[in-house]
Amino acid sequence: MEEAIKNKLILILSILCVIFVLSLIGSCSNSFRQGNLRNKEMITRLDLEEKMSKYLQEKAALDKKISSLSGELTETKTDLEATKKALVQEQLVSQSLKDELNKITKLKETLEENLKEALVSGKSDKSKRMR
Repeated sequence: MEEAIKNKLILILSILCVIFVLSLIGSCSNSFRQGNLRNKEMITRLDLEEKMSKYLQEKAALDKKISSLSGELTETKTDLEATKKALVQEQLVSQSLKDELNKITKLKETLEENLKEALVSGKSDKSKRMR
């Protein structure tokens, strides 16, 4: 009977050992999969961090460029306003000169008319005198 108990004990211990070995193999396999997943996640995170770093550098460069262009735009606006003011002044001067030219033209026409009348009246005075 002792032999039967030993055989049962050996059989139970063998089954327990097989269960533990299978459990150990499953645990190792799971651990290996988890390690691979962790490594893939780490690689993905590093790639994303590198991309984010590049984007931040590009953003900083673009912000600098935007501020530079904004400064240039402000200068251009200032120059444009000055040019507009100068143009308005030139237009006023031009209009003033046109008005003066019109006045002078009218005066010239008036003087020509007066001169013609004086010549006509002068000729008629001469012809009256000669008669």
